[in-house]
Amino acid sequence: MRMRPTLSWTPTEDLPPGTTDLEPVAEVLGMGGVLVLSGAGISTESGIPDYRGEGGSLRRHTPMTYQDFTASAEARRRYWARSHLGWRTFGRARPNAGHRAVAAFGRHGALSGVITQNVDGLHQAAGSEGVVELHGSLDRVLCLSCGARTPRRELAQRLEAANPGFEPVPAAINPDGDADLTDAQARHFRVLPCTACGGILKPDVVFFGEAVPPQRVGHCRKLVGEATSLLVLGSSLTVMSGLRFVRQAAQAGKPVLIVNQDPTRGDRHARSRVALPLGAALTTMAERLGIPASPPSLPWAARCE
Repeated sequence: MRMRPTLSWTPTEDLPPGTTDLEPVAEVLGMGGVLVLSGAGISTESGIPDYRGEGGSLRRHTPMTYQDFTASAEARRRYWARSHLGWRTFGRARPNAGHRAVAAFGRHGALSGVITQNVDGLHQAAGSEGVVELHGSLDRVLCLSCGARTPRRELAQRLEAANPGFEPVPAAINPDGDADLTDAQARHFRVLPCTACGGILKPDVVFFGEAVPPQRVGHCRKLVGEATSLLVLGSSLTVMSGLRFVRQAAQAGKPVLIVNQDPTRGDRHARSRVALPLGAALTTMAERLGIPASPPSLPWAARCE
């Protein structure tokens, strides 16, 4: 379950310091069988903010919870107004050097798989295959009544038609795909039902307070069990949905390496935490291993059309 977020995570124990030494990470990548677990930090260089880093959105924004979304029509109106606006920005985002390096590691055979906590689709846009989207993806919409899943682009077109002239200026775009709007800006936004049954539509993502599907968790645990090591990229590991896999790997004696500029909740389980910007660090590791980088990719929106 993704718990209701807090404004920050403060370490309550002595944690090993970060390092700038990339050698341990390059070593495990050179051996192969590495499972990547990525978080919001890998997408910040694509213009999508993270939750908890410096300037992270949780300092000013509390993401929608499943309980609030399902209980209140007004909450759904606010959410869809903000999400519809945020979708326009998400759709223009391009994979950055970090995403491209991960895709290159995969093509080279260094990876056993990729699990991402992100909902932005940028790993796939960069060329990574078989990505497990732990928290779902914003490019799909789910009906809570009949269970139908439809492309987000179809709902976006319907919402555009139902809300002509909806062009508020948001204060910011958030990593969960919505925009910061005032209640007044969202007040007259028209929310649309499922075309199949008239039910409530929700993005096909795991909200805070909502459980990750057990089958998905089981699949991720299997991937951890089959991997030779775990490489965490850009995640604070504050919520259990990602931290449990770090604990599983550490308990099994598998090397855990973290690349994240700030301390994480998983640091005590890791052999080292590299405190460097992800794009530069991963590009350097690819060059060190003689792995050609992936070519630039199309924006996510172009992949969804």
